[in-house]
Amino acid sequence: MLWRKFNGENIQLPIKDAVIQAIKRETAQGYKLKVCIGTDSQVKGLETEFATVIVFLREGSGGFMFIHNEKTTQKYSVKERMLVEVAKSIEIAYELCSIFTAYDVEMEVHADINTNPQFKSNEALREAMGYILGMGFAFKAKPEAFASSCCANKVVN
Repeated sequence: MLWRKFNGENIQLPIKDAVIQAIKRETAQGYKLKVCIGTDSQVKGLETEFATVIVFLREGSGGFMFIHNEKTTQKYSVKERMLVEVAKSIEIAYELCSIFTAYDVEMEVHADINTNPQFKSNEALREAMGYILGMGFAFKAKPEAFASSCCANKVVN
């Protein structure tokens, strides 16, 4: 799985090692970190592209993110696509959660799902929330889910 920084630079290390390195570097500089993980997707013709982000927030001092993009030709309904986004976020959160626990870094999983029932993505809200909370992760949906609705949204090509 290839990850990159926002500036386009590829991350050469396995993602777990890159996250540990980032946490050590930032805490050594005196920052208290919080991590938000989210995924967004866009359908373009026959392809659906997903962008998953790991957003590191420096308390009171900005942040940075790691990005992973992948494309598929599989067709999804809106609800299915929202749940695939959540599954991709949970996969990364689960892979990294022991690191965040070990370094006392708070983590949230953000879902690009609208809490307003007038939006189609809302169909997936109950399942997504149950999935994320059932895994033991903190959960945010729109409008608080900036990792998926803003950060990941900006890096879906």
